[in-house]
Amino acid sequence: MTPVLQTVPNFSEGRDPGFVEGVRDVFVRAGCEVLHTTMDPDHHRSVVTVIGAPGAVEDGAVTAARLALERIDLRGHQGVHPRVGALDVLPFVPLHGLEMEDAVRSARRAGARIAALGLPVYFYARASKPPGRTLASVRRGGFEALREGRGHGGRADLPGREGGASALHRFAHPSGGAVCVGARAVLLAWNVDVEGLSYEAAKRIAAEIREAGGGFRGLRALAFHLRAQGRTQISMNLEDPAATDPVDVFATIEREVSRLGGRVNGTEVIGLGPDALASPAAVRAMRIRDWSDERLLGRRVDAWMTVAAG
Repeated sequence: MTPVLQTVPNFSEGRDPGFVEGVRDVFVRAGCEVLHTTMDPDHHRSVVTVIGAPGAVEDGAVTAARLALERIDLRGHQGVHPRVGALDVLPFVPLHGLEMEDAVRSARRAGARIAALGLPVYFYARASKPPGRTLASVRRGGFEALREGRGHGGRADLPGREGGASALHRFAHPSGGAVCVGARAVLLAWNVDVEGLSYEAAKRIAAEIREAGGGFRGLRALAFHLRAQGRTQISMNLEDPAATDPVDVFATIEREVSRLGGRVNGTEVIGLGPDALASPAAVRAMRIRDWSDERLLGRRVDAWMTVAAG
């Protein structure tokens, strides 16, 4: 059985294509396959979707963390997306031949190696002790609050060290911030573009539909105004697309936007899509842009396993 691990690192750099290419090269040299990359200048963020054998994925992730530390300085970073680190989020996802505990072990091994670079590490989701710490609890207040030791994440699980030396940074590296390292299941990351609606109205819709506001189970939602692109979007992570139908979420957003006099312009999927999007009817209903079956995670994993098996 060929074990397949996924990681989807999020970097606080969305305006330099050369940086994303550098990240791609790092993972390819480690023996991984990069399935998708996306970057956005308003979010000032890039997302890279990677699969491979666990050891290769861990090696690539650590080298990518080093590249982010060298190339990204958060002291001058401005973007609409919440962030605490140059390499902001590093989730590990078991896909084939692995259990969640295997992903947790990968997260903790990679986290220890990243802390040795001098970057503090906060574990989240299934990798935290106890499991279940949320990204929001670490990122509240952003890099600036964390750097000053007043963030809600508290002291890092692994304070930043260099070469096994004593802790250098208890909360955040002065320029590279901290890394949120997690283990989780496959999720759907997506943005719904709306127009004819104020930013405040979009924020209210996001607050109502997310789980914390009494909305859909497993849904995290924020609203952003992308000034440079002239777009307003409701940006979401759906943690269990098999349990909560994204088509139902989209229909609720469209209904609320229409009620307030606006309209929905379509959906952008970040990275690869889960099996919930295997239905052409779902893709049409959600009006997903730039979609093809090559964006289905299961299909790409099957193809990679066929090649790996020789």
